Amino acid sequence: MTPSGGRYDAIVVGVGGVGSAATYHLARRGADVLGLERFDVPHARGSSHGRTRLLQRLLDVDPATMALADRAHEGWRDLERATGTDLVTDTGSLAVAVGGDEPVASARHACERHDLAFKSLTGAELAERYPAYDFPEGAEALYQPDGAVVASERGVVAHVSAALSEGATVQARERVVDWSRTGDGVRVDTDRDSYLADRLVVTAGAWAAQSVDVLDGIVEPCRHATAWFAPSDGGRTGDTDGAVDGADEDPTRTGDARAPPFVATVDGENYYGVPGVYLPGMKFGRADFRPTEPDNLAGPTQADERPLRRFADSYVPGAAGSTLRLDTGLVTNSPDGQFVVDTLSEGRVAVAAGLSGRGYKFAPALGEVLADLTLDGETDADVSAYALDRFE
Repeated sequence: MTPSGGRYDAIVVGVGGVGSAATYHLARRGADVLGLERFDVPHARGSSHGRTRLLQRLLDVDPATMALADRAHEGWRDLERATGTDLVTDTGSLAVAVGGDEPVASARHACERHDLAFKSLTGAELAERYPAYDFPEGAEALYQPDGAVVASERGVVAHVSAALSEGATVQARERVVDWSRTGDGVRVDTDRDSYLADRLVVTAGAWAAQSVDVLDGIVEPCRHATAWFAPSDGGRTGDTDGAVDGADEDPTRTGDARAPPFVATVDGENYYGVPGVYLPGMKFGRADFRPTEPDNLAGPTQADERPLRRFADSYVPGAAGSTLRLDTGLVTNSPDGQFVVDTLSEGRVAVAAGLSGRGYKFAPALGEVLADLTLDGETDADVSAYALDRFE
């Protein structure tokens, strides 16, 4: 049967965080592009919802990853200017360690290697400067002033809006059921129609392995739960605009009651907190990733809430008020925790998958890289460490 949906320069499968960015950058470069999303734009079934993401540089030790992070940060600012949308709130970021020295040692290594400003703090100094935090006196902490928070769903909407303004077509509620190579491109069959394109971009998140067979057994979708708790200190944990007093000055000066976002390791268990941006109180999560079938993602329960509540009660009592929101989402892990970014089918297909819970903050840069690979067959960004053949 001849496809009736038309022909495009490129089709993007999955219009979430990275897919929306790829759609925009392809259209911006003049490509006739179709973005296909099986759910809504945006939606809460994948890896791009949850209100906010932390843009931090503390864990990006590898030079290529740091360069990509820098490019992404510039990309978020460019997107703000292009759409007139506020997306990024400068907050600084913290790494905290209790009962060990991770992630502080890793953060210090990254800062020293890349000549980033930072300030080392004891637990007592941290509590003095940010009273919402109550980590033990013997805890170690590191503050890095370049951290920020990005509005995640709002970022997807901004990328899609910018893509549409550049002439892209985005179709939600249309599920890709199959694709195949043709003599001069690809054919994509959905539950609505069939399309032809010169190139295909797969950014399907937890469904990537269902779209690209070679990813089966490599990327693993996992369930991840988060909680938002109301302030219990009169609201000083973080204002809804997320601004931190003195962000352009000494970020650790005495008397600043508001709290920057953090990653923390307590006796070997990893947590994070993002305060006061786009929702009152603080968002909490922990590194508890449980393999799941993406179509069977289970909703949040009190069992998900309890460890996050215990952490908040112990270490962030100013943000341990009533429960405002519980949520679950999907994180798609690769075996080594690094991205999978590569081309297949003699360059006809570009893939970004297995973003391992860190991909959203890189979305503008990954969108550019995918546009490069799709239209030029190469990119000036160093993504060699993300190639699929490393798993052979």
